[in-house]
Amino acid sequence: MYPDPRRVRDNRVVLRFDDYEHDLIKALANYKGEQLATLLREMVMREATAVLNSASILQARA
Repeated sequence: MYPDPRRVRDNRVVLRFDDYEHDLIKALANYKGEQLATLLREMVMREATAVLNSASILQARA
């Protein structure tokens, strides 16, 4: 069914936000016209990639 079954998104992570944080993130998702979960996944993956890239650059310099 899927070329790579490991690419199916079935791993769940729970995040809890207070009302102010949730309102901010929800407003951003509405502004961008995206689903809240999609926006958060993209933000987390972008940050994780940036952190790993900066760590590899620092290791290359050492």
